Amino acid sequence: MTTSEAADSNGERWVLQFCHGYDGPFLDCARQYAVLFRDSPYRVCTVYLTGEPSAEVERGSASDEVIFLNYSSRQIRGLKLAAIRAFRRIAASRDFALCIAHRFKPIYIALLGSELPVIGVHHAFGDYQRRSRRLFAGFFRERLHLLGVSDAVRDDIRACLPGWPAERIETLYNRIDLAAVQAEQLDRAAAREHLDLPQDAWVVGNVGRLHPDKDQATLIRGFAQALPQLPAGSLLAIMGSGRLEASLKALAAELGVSDSVRFLGQVPHGRRYFKAFDVFALSSDHEPFGMVLLEAMAAGVPLVCSNCGGGREVVEGVGQLFEFGEVTQLSACLIRAAGQAQTDGTELVERIRERFSDQAVRAVFLARYQELV
Repeated sequence: MTTSEAADSNGERWVLQFCHGYDGPFLDCARQYAVLFRDSPYRVCTVYLTGEPSAEVERGSASDEVIFLNYSSRQIRGLKLAAIRAFRRIAASRDFALCIAHRFKPIYIALLGSELPVIGVHHAFGDYQRRSRRLFAGFFRERLHLLGVSDAVRDDIRACLPGWPAERIETLYNRIDLAAVQAEQLDRAAAREHLDLPQDAWVVGNVGRLHPDKDQATLIRGFAQALPQLPAGSLLAIMGSGRLEASLKALAAELGVSDSVRFLGQVPHGRRYFKAFDVFALSSDHEPFGMVLLEAMAAGVPLVCSNCGGGREVVEGVGQLFEFGEVTQLSACLIRAAGQAQTDGTELVERIRERFSDQAVRAVFLARYQELV
């Protein structure tokens, strides 16, 4: 086990945050919950179940203490007894008021390894479809509070746990540090130069794994159908990699739009380049939330999104929605976006400030859980 040394708490109270890992978006998820306690009487200790020690992760966690348990996936299968013992030692090391655990395995370990109240944060659908998980959660219901990152995820949990009171299963939206994200983002010309996109093209952007869940096939079909009515030289730029890359390229060739569809591959720190896009399109079939939507909004880029999952909650009222898989509806949205005058993105940024900023969500969290903190 590799850890950073625990500091003497000197009578201070702490919040224990327990994360499965820091891959993908989960480092920023840790940051989001750590900053809820900024300027409060509480200090935050963030623990990562998997992942090697990293100074960059320590900085990004926005926590007073960061501990890396550094378990492999194999080591946390089954009963996870070693992880439970390690967690128990950490929980006993200082005066923790509560634990915030992300995803089911950390929730499981936190409940078995401590007597703390646990706020379990769920970032995906289906976490309580297994009967064993429903029974486990029910056994610990008196000290377990559940959060979904969108109303869609919350409702999925409530459907799986129908006997639970509604106040035990609620929504706390994901959010971004708006100023930090905007400071990272390059201007349109620089972003296009980096991505090797023409400066004068009208560009539809998409970011995500090339996976059936993201349904870029519908996006390519919708773009191909719209292309004759889009500005000359329009492009679809897809940022990401995955197992469907070959089949998606074959689809573009079949539809005769290979020259108009750019597969950009995996782009490190991709959100820096969102201003390269004239419109951002997300075609996922059941997006739990859609952090890329917030990052596009921070760049002031108009949004088109499938009307399902948590994406609808982000986009509704400030962007266009189409029914999942409906190629003609998506095509119409793209044509409409191309015909609209460019704006400065003020409405999108205001939506972030009102609903999806650290400050807005912090007020909701502290009001909801004042009895715990």
